[in-house]
Amino acid sequence: MRRCIVAIAALVLPACTIIPDTKPPSPLEPVPEATVESAAFLGIERGPRIVDLKLQPQDANLALAAFVESCDWLTVKDDRSGLTFPADWQEPCDIAHGWPATRGVDFFLQVFETARIGSGEAFATGYYEPEIAGTREQRAGYAVPVYRVPDDLLRGWPDDVPESERTGRAPLGRIDENGKHVPYYSRAEIERGALAGRGLEIAWAADYIDMFFLQIQGSGLLRLPDGQVMRIGYAGQNGRGYTGIGGVMRERGLLGDGPGQYAGSMQGIVRYLRENPEDGADLMRMNESWIFFRELTTDGPLGSLGVPVRRGSSVAVDPRFVPYGAPVWLDLDRDVADGLWIAQDTGGAIKGANRFDTFWGNGGDAAEIAGGMSGRGQALVLLPIGTVDRLLAGRPQP
Repeated sequence: MRRCIVAIAALVLPACTIIPDTKPPSPLEPVPEATVESAAFLGIERGPRIVDLKLQPQDANLALAAFVESCDWLTVKDDRSGLTFPADWQEPCDIAHGWPATRGVDFFLQVFETARIGSGEAFATGYYEPEIAGTREQRAGYAVPVYRVPDDLLRGWPDDVPESERTGRAPLGRIDENGKHVPYYSRAEIERGALAGRGLEIAWAADYIDMFFLQIQGSGLLRLPDGQVMRIGYAGQNGRGYTGIGGVMRERGLLGDGPGQYAGSMQGIVRYLRENPEDGADLMRMNESWIFFRELTTDGPLGSLGVPVRRGSSVAVDPRFVPYGAPVWLDLDRDVADGLWIAQDTGGAIKGANRFDTFWGNGGDAAEIAGGMSGRGQALVLLPIGTVDRLLAGRPQP
């Protein structure tokens, strides 16, 4: 899916590769988290028994369903964290596909063990699928374009970048009228009409602020005039840097508990933007990132694994530190987020070990929970039984 801030689908730095004859540092002697690029080099320790976590039946049943949807990824794709191999997940996935949907607790007790990555000290935010007013065809009251990915959005190296510095993936940009690769249009330029008249619109939204936050979430629902909904999902990004306007507002003293300040939540930020339209527009333009969309026909927004993310069960992670598809246990000072989650997504702000972004669905209280989610506590990653012994022994192969 996603995401910036509380999330946006973004490229993640490549993980360290474990060379078969090279033993990573002992998991019993963790390396400082800021200096490593994968969980295998950060260090792990065995966590508590799963039975001691006191799993709740409904929570475990939902997590089991989400885990099954992740198995096509787990059993095929390489794990960038260096903790597991696709073969490790084959038996758990085989068992899961035939397991009774109402016996999730027994499944996790039988198949998994826990591991603590680094310190295990977790920080979690939240994201959701917003619903805003929109229409497929431009009409009065719907003036905010929802663009598909433009054909001229390309990867390439600008002429002023020396050959010696051209490492990794080339940046996104476009070819200008002089044949040079330059950065793609910024948010401000797109607002001024840089993409207008090219037939790129897949829909139109009624409110710019609503659309701004839908871009931050990376997917959402457009409530059409006839009452139907159109689900749109992340398709690409303009290559420009993301700036969290909440951080800017804090620096300017606009957020807080004092007189004249606004609440430091998404709701408080939205209130400021609506009450200060000119300054708010300038503030939003500081975030030069623009998200392009496509229509989805799935029953939920798609996460990074290509499967729908689920309320209360799907969590965004940094795949360098948590295997995509792996179960995660959170115990936070925000009780609503405690329990089992499945790593099915990532985001531009979700970087480092034990950094999570919990998904809260759409409608009802989704926006309120996600917008106010800022929880700290402990995290455990659930791995197939036998994996922790192998990691502690420094054996890279299953």
